[in-house]
Amino acid sequence: MGEYSKALAFYEQAFEIKQKTLSPNHLSLATSYNNIGLVYKKTGEYSKALSDYEKALEIREKALPSNHPDLAASYSNIGGVYVEIGEYAKGLSYHEKALEIQEKALPSNHPDLAISYNNIGVAYSILGEYSKALSFYEKYLEIYQKSLSSNHPHLATSYNNIAGVYYNIKDYSKALSYFERALDIFQHALPPAHPHIKSVTESIDVVKKKL
Repeated sequence: MGEYSKALAFYEQAFEIKQKTLSPNHLSLATSYNNIGLVYKKTGEYSKALSDYEKALEIREKALPSNHPDLAASYSNIGGVYVEIGEYAKGLSYHEKALEIQEKALPSNHPDLAISYNNIGVAYSILGEYSKALSFYEKYLEIYQKSLSSNHPHLATSYNNIAGVYYNIKDYSKALSYFERALDIFQHALPPAHPHIKSVTESIDVVKKKL
């Protein structure tokens, strides 16, 4: 928490300096709002995070072309807060706006696209729309399979998410297969006592009882 309060003080000081010298709609102010919002999100102060992210978006919408990646980043940030506070449909809507821009502005294997596919997959999964969730998780996996080493933790996260969907639709053999892939990577990439390893191991035990 101490590091976050230091970061917040630093970002707020930078913001005050910029505010005195720049016009109210200067893009540099949007960056400051964004940075402050990020700290608030990390510390769980979601209403403050949302307020700052929305101020950043307001400036960017006025100052940037409609397909600019920074706009997508703002939509994604706001979507992330809505998901955190349980407003999943709203979160999904913002993540879809982000994706719409990214698909036009970025190469098809860009990591930001993968992150958006995952964000949308998470929202659909929580909303119980499992076939849509699976489709987006698979797109996320496809990008990372091409760009990362075969034992990268991002791949394990992807396998874990896909396993969760298969579990929810009661396809337990597929769920087990993906959980085992996730565990294999986590065991190579992380220390033995890491919570990810514990979590996936427990998931495997649960699935095995269903088979």
